[in-house]
Amino acid sequence: MERKTREKEGKKSTEYRYSISSLAEDISLARRAVRGHWSVESMHWHLDVTFREDYNTISDKIPAQNHNIIRKWCLSILKLAELSLSMKRLSIKKKRFAIGLRPVKFLEEVLSFLQ
Repeated sequence: MERKTREKEGKKSTEYRYSISSLAEDISLARRAVRGHWSVESMHWHLDVTFREDYNTISDKIPAQNHNIIRKWCLSILKLAELSLSMKRLSIKKKRFAIGLRPVKFLEEVLSFLQ
């Protein structure tokens, strides 16, 4: 069990997280395993929402792997991209859309992440 207490606008709340595992009783190891799992799930969720990865119909293994690498590379660039002051708070999916509408405008900024 993990307990987390927060205070927001003068109100305290406590959140409990329970996990079932066959690991020996080592809370730090269990915590790292759970957090590591959710970081992977978060990346897969972003790939599905931003690039509709679940609808990928490429059946040949090599091109499918290449597409997967390119999507992950693009996702990491989109997470870092601030693009401009007016677009700072856009979701990753909306950043992708904005860059797709005017690629020449954002090309220099996007390529600056590759250095």
